Amino acid sequence: MAVKRLSISEFVSMMEQYPILDVRSPSEYAHAHMKNAHSLPLFTDEERKVVGTAYKQQGKQPAIKLGLNYFGVKMSSMVSEVEALLASSSDPTNKVVLVHCWRGGMRSAGVAWLLDLYGYTVYTLVGGYKAYRNWVLAQFTLEYTFKVIGGYTGSGKTETLHALRQLQEPIIDLEGLAHHKGSAFGNLGQPVQPSQEQFENLLAQALYTLSTTHTYIWVEDESRRIGLVNIPSTLFDQIRKSKLYFLDIPFTQRLQFILEGYGKFEKDKLMSAILRIKKRLGGLETKTAINFLIEDDVESCFKVLLHYYDKLYLKGAHNRENVEALIHKIEVPTVDAAKNASTLLTSSGLQ
Repeated sequence: MAVKRLSISEFVSMMEQYPILDVRSPSEYAHAHMKNAHSLPLFTDEERKVVGTAYKQQGKQPAIKLGLNYFGVKMSSMVSEVEALLASSSDPTNKVVLVHCWRGGMRSAGVAWLLDLYGYTVYTLVGGYKAYRNWVLAQFTLEYTFKVIGGYTGSGKTETLHALRQLQEPIIDLEGLAHHKGSAFGNLGQPVQPSQEQFENLLAQALYTLSTTHTYIWVEDESRRIGLVNIPSTLFDQIRKSKLYFLDIPFTQRLQFILEGYGKFEKDKLMSAILRIKKRLGGLETKTAINFLIEDDVESCFKVLLHYYDKLYLKGAHNRENVEALIHKIEVPTVDAAKNASTLLTSSGLQ
């Protein structure tokens, strides 16, 4: 039995099928990693620093000997961790694992040797995580066919996107990947946002998976920036040049939808979100919205905010080349994700 080294294309094609073991340090993994990768660090952050310093100051062999001192005492526990991981997987009979480090060097080679010795079939990635990152960035330069769901704030675009997924349509939830709903209120009730690098990793993987099985992908109309992360420029430009299906829903219906979604949050959190857009909202409107909130008139507060976001969205939606040809308006009476998803499929000629 011998460890086989895979090119990035070979490695990516196997990522959904077999467990991925990321043997980089905990901080490297925490910053960004491959989708579904399991952290199995060969060195702690401090150990990695010590070994790296030895390599620079004393050379390769002294660094390897130092690294072996750390590695030796961990061998048994690392094997046990992989055993437990595979036993709890969807296929406990599987004995195949994918292993990678930063550059496809000694860390992945060491762990791969150990697991191969124990009886697993082991594949490592030529070029390591660095090669994967180059692959990620390359995905954003490819051509895709997007179908974009548009609509004013409160139109339930994300919910409609999810309803399309229930109908077996290919979708990418950009806000879901970003852990943010896009507006100043978008972080309320959301997990901590991923790093830019992690967002890109997840997005590239989603693009790759869907583009190999479908001819188009549904996404929601977004600003380039979603909270603290950005949609890669080349991909954002593609989305902006794609057909936009604009769900035109009455103001009153959208207001009720917003009230149901955001009215449950504490006043101080809503107030902080309002103050974040004070410059764009304007002093008078900001004061009016906050006063309504203080008086427990959340509906009137959200009316002020919804008028603001309608103007903002309309400006962004029309800031496109060939805007008249790209925007297809669809009038729907309510925020009903299932019905509106079906309407979208009919309007786009898919049903």
